[in-house]
Order: sequence, then C-alpha cells, then structure tokens
Amino acid sequence: MLKLIGYRLILAVPQLAIVSLLVFSLVYLIPGSAAAVILGDAASSPEEIARVEAQLGLDRPFIVRLVEWYAAALQGDLGTSLLAGQPVTDMIAQRLPATLSLVIGGLLVAVIVGMGLGLFAGVKAGQPRDRAVTGVTAFLQSVPEFWLGQILVVVFVIQLKLAPVLAWTPPSQDVGKWLTGLILPSLALGVGTAALIARQTRTAIADSLASRYIDTLTAAGVSRTRIIWTYALKNSLVPALAAVGLAVGVLFGVSLVMERVFSFPGLGTLMLNSVLSKDFPVVQGVALVIGIIIIVVNAVLDISYGVINPKARPS
Repeated sequence: MLKLIGYRLILAVPQLAIVSLLVFSLVYLIPGSAAAVILGDAASSPEEIARVEAQLGLDRPFIVRLVEWYAAALQGDLGTSLLAGQPVTDMIAQRLPATLSLVIGGLLVAVIVGMGLGLFAGVKAGQPRDRAVTGVTAFLQSVPEFWLGQILVVVFVIQLKLAPVLAWTPPSQDVGKWLTGLILPSLALGVGTAALIARQTRTAIADSLASRYIDTLTAAGVSRTRIIWTYALKNSLVPALAAVGLAVGVLFGVSLVMERVFSFPGLGTLMLNSVLSKDFPVVQGVALVIGIIIIVVNAVLDISYGVINPKARPS
C-alpha cells in the first residue's frame, strides 16, 4: 500500500510541472496587451504601452519570466494582480471557499443520485426499471447545466420564493443560510454528472451480478441482499470511482459558468474578469490552483483503488 502511495505521489510531480507550464504559456495566447488595458484611454501611443510593459516586466524573455514565476510559485507567491494591486494568493483565498462549496455540493449530489440510480437499475438489468433509468440518465446528460440553473432560479427563487435571492452566504456568517443557498446550485451542477456516474455504476453492478462467483454464492445459500451490498457493490466501486474522478474535472469546469447563474463570488467570476482585463497573474494563479486541486483529488482516488482492489497496487 505504501508503494502505491509513493508511486502516485511521484506521478503527481510531472503532472504538476506540465500543468504549471501550460498555465504560464497559455496566457500568451490571450490577444491584446495588459499594459493597454491598464492605461485605458491614456494608451495613446505604442511608446507609452511599451513603457508600462517595461515597468511591469512584461517585456522580458519568456524563459526568464518562467523561471522567476516557478521560483515564486514554489514559495506560495503567485504574483500581484496588475489591476487590483493585491497578491493573487489573497484574491484566490477570498473566493476559493465559494467555488469549493459549489463543487463539493455538486459532487455530493452526483455521487448520491448517480450511484443510487446505478444500483437501482443494475440489480434489475434488462428489466423495465433499468430501461427507465437509462432514459432518465440520457435526458439528464442532454440538459445544459446553466439552463437548468436558470429554470431553478425562475421557479424556486422568483415564482415560489422558496430559496434566497443571494445563493452565497459564507459559513462563518450563518451555516444555515450557507447550506440553504447551496441546494439549488448543487442540484443544477450535479444532476448532469450524476447521469455519468449512474451509467458506470449500473454497468459495473450488472456485470458483477452476472459473474460466476455470484452463482457460487447463490448456490451456497447467501442471501440476495448480502450478495448485492457486500460483493457486487464493492467490486463496482472501482469503475464508479473512475467516473467520480472524471466528474471532478467536469464539475470544476461547469462551476465556472454556474457561478454566473447564481451570482457566486467564486474563482469562475474572478477568472472571467481577469481574462477580459488581461490580468495575467490572476489568470495563471486561478488556473494553477484548479489544476492542483484536480490532480490531488485524482491521486486520492487512485490510492482508493488500491484500498478497494489489491490488484491495482503496484507489485
């Protein structure tokens, strides 16, 4: 088990290096100049823009800026916002709780609903309820999350007034309002991913129950309930966890849009505003933090594979 943990941690190092390199490089594909945005109407001449770029260090060679950025990032310094003049780490720390709350809420909905539907359908593969669940999951996957979010806002916030207008309340202020405000965003974010997990779980459960060892357990007098919950479900967790790992990346991507629907002051809003204003350090910092979170979550899931299935451990 320790070998699996060490192997996965070692594998995370090149992943982090590649992600950080891509994050630093991609901002150069953003058209326009940050100096021109900062100057605004005062950007009347190329010489003035060049002067501001020199002050900000934007005119230095790519390699020099990359090495300096790596050195600072390893110390937890992601630079300073070109427009706000604040440390990027502070800006991210202020908005990260909103994004994490939304993603974790959506993930809980996806896992609970997805695995529940998958188990419900998989134990009766080929029967009417299996086909009904398949139809429901196909519909859920085809519904855009932002559209579903807008429908929930119109129905439950505007028409029925059962949900707060401002969805986000910091848990440090009021835990009850924080949980209440997360219900609709989590549902809108999680149902589409729940369909993905449901399909994987359903297939895994159906395959497990069709295996020969299940026939042996049945012949030995083991109850159907015990077979499903003790044996079939455990063997189905590995593909289900693989779907959860994929879901985390999807949820982070969709949450950046969902924040706009529910007015969440999260990383998505910060990223969008920074891209539009050419605030490169903030764009780099947000993308790097999201990449690190996804890598860490997938590393934990990979280690979980080894806990559940010893065959997944390196020899």
